Amino acid sequence: MFTQTLNVVSATSASAESAGMSELRLQLIEDHLKRNYIDNGRFPCTHTLVYRHGKMVHSAAQGWADVERQALIKDDTIFRIYSMTKPITSVAFMMLVEEGRVALDEPVAKYIPQWRDLAVYVGGMPMLGPQPDGQPKFITRAAARPMLIVDLLRHTSGLTYGFQNRTNVDAAYRSMQIGEIGFAGTLDSMVEQLATVPLEFSPGQAWNYSVSADVLGYLIGKISGKPFEQFLKERIFDPLGMVDTGFHVPTEKAHRFAACYSVDGKGGKVLQDDPTQSSFLNPPSFVSGGGGLVSTTADYLKFCRMLLGRGALGNARLLSPKTLSLMTTNHLPGGKTLPELSRSLFSEAIYDGVGFGLGFAVTIEPARTLLPGSSGEYSWGGAASTSFWIDPAEDLAVIFMTQCLPSGAYPIRRELRTLVYSAIVESNL
Repeated sequence: MFTQTLNVVSATSASAESAGMSELRLQLIEDHLKRNYIDNGRFPCTHTLVYRHGKMVHSAAQGWADVERQALIKDDTIFRIYSMTKPITSVAFMMLVEEGRVALDEPVAKYIPQWRDLAVYVGGMPMLGPQPDGQPKFITRAAARPMLIVDLLRHTSGLTYGFQNRTNVDAAYRSMQIGEIGFAGTLDSMVEQLATVPLEFSPGQAWNYSVSADVLGYLIGKISGKPFEQFLKERIFDPLGMVDTGFHVPTEKAHRFAACYSVDGKGGKVLQDDPTQSSFLNPPSFVSGGGGLVSTTADYLKFCRMLLGRGALGNARLLSPKTLSLMTTNHLPGGKTLPELSRSLFSEAIYDGVGFGLGFAVTIEPARTLLPGSSGEYSWGGAASTSFWIDPAEDLAVIFMTQCLPSGAYPIRRELRTLVYSAIVESNL
C-alpha cells in the first residue's frame, strides 16, 4: 500500500497574457455563454475554468445554481459530474495495474467467474416479467473471445447502457435497472444481473458506451480488498485535496449543491432534480464508477492538474508518466476512430478524428474534428453537459460545469473548444 502526504500546491491565478493567452478573447467565452445559454434560459448557470502553463488564467461563473430559490452559482458550488466520474475510476484502476495486482490482458472472468460463459445476443426479446428460471429469454452464440480487462477500460466489452434504447439487450438493462444511478441495488447485484444478459457483440469487435466503468469500480473493490468509494477517497481524493468530491453531498454542504435541469423541447429547461430532495443527499447503495460522483470545479481542476502533471500533483504521485501515456493513446482495435467502430447512439465524445484510450476520448486526427486542437488531446464529459479536456501539447486544461440534461442538447463542447483555442496567442505548436 502506498501512503501519500497531502502537500498540494494551490492553483495560482495569473493574467492570461502571462500564459500566452488573450484576456479579451477569454472574455468572449463568457459573453457567448451569457448571450446563447444564460439569458435565453437554456442553462441555469455556467462555470468555465482555463488553466495553462501552471496558471489559472480564467475562472468565471454566472447564472443560478438554483433557479427556483434564486441561489447564485459560486466558486464552491457542487455539481453532479456524472460520466466525468469515469476518468477518475480509470485512473484508480490503473493504479492497481501499476502495483501488479491486475493486468490489462487478463480475462475479466478471472475476477468474475460467473461471467466465464457470457454469450453474444442473436435474437429474442426480454419478457416484462421474469422467466421460470429467473432469466430473460434470448437466443445467443458463443463469443469469439473472452472479455479482457482492457475491454472494460476502452468500452469494447460488449456491455451496454439501458438508455441507449437501441436493442433488445438495452431493453433488458432498462427492465432490470442495470447501471441506473439511484437504483437500490449494489455493485455485487449489478454483476450478478449482468451474468444473465447476453453481450451486444463479441469483446473487441466494436465500441459501445456502457456500464464498463461501473464494472471497473466493482473490480477495484474486489482486487484492493476495500470498498470502491473508500479506495477513491484514500488513494485519489485525499492525496489530491479533493475535499468536495464523493458519491453524495454531506448535510453540511447541502446548501452548496446545485439544482439539475433538463431541456423542455422548447428552448428552455425544467427542474429535473431538486437539490433539497435529491438522491445525492444520501450515500448510495449502488456506488457508480461510471457516473456517481459529485464535485466542484476547483476539485476537478486538481484532478486535471495531476493529469497535466503526468500523474503527479505536488508530492502526490498517482501514476507514472508512462502509464498515463498508455492511457491517453488510442486503443481502439486496428487504430480506428470512434465513428468507424462505435455502435452507440449516444456517448460523451466528439466523434470525428477521435479515438479512445483507457478512460478518455483521444484526438488522433485534429483536422477531421474541424476544430482547433492538438493531436493527443484527451477529454470526456458528463450527462448534465459538464466537460473537460487536457491538451499536453499546449500545456492546457479546461473545465466546464453546468447542470442541464442531456449533454447533447446543444453544441456547447464544440463551441468551447473554438473559443478557448482562439484565445491562445502564443502556441507551443
